[in-house]
Amino acid sequence: MSTKLSVAIHILSLLDIEAEQHLTSTQIAGSVKTNPVVIRRIMSQLKEAQLIESRIGKKANKLARAPEEITLLDVYLAVHQDELPFGIHQNTELNCVVGSQIQEALDNTYQQIQAELMASLNNVTLKDVTSQIKPV
Repeated sequence: MSTKLSVAIHILSLLDIEAEQHLTSTQIAGSVKTNPVVIRRIMSQLKEAQLIESRIGKKANKLARAPEEITLLDVYLAVHQDELPFGIHQNTELNCVVGSQIQEALDNTYQQIQAELMASLNNVTLKDVTSQIKPV
């Protein structure tokens, strides 16, 4: 599974906890231990979803809303957009009892799991996450 959701939550958590620091994407990349390009790409998605505000060339990245108003569903939808959490393999053998029916069987199951996942993500806020991070 992709780590984009956890990286996006990491970014938002840093912007919340270190709000006075006016962190750049390079500084955030240092915390995540990844390339700043990866951070900028995810931050672009978060900005498009109106979860952060930033200006090119300025140390002005910040949350666009209060952390208690940002749900993990908001973050998930920002970074995964139309991607489903589970993919179903295609081009199965239609002359096989399983191959001919597996997509339909998994589709129903995956739809239920996705609905439960979305409901769970909607019940957790960024504030819920950052309240578990203790100062060092």
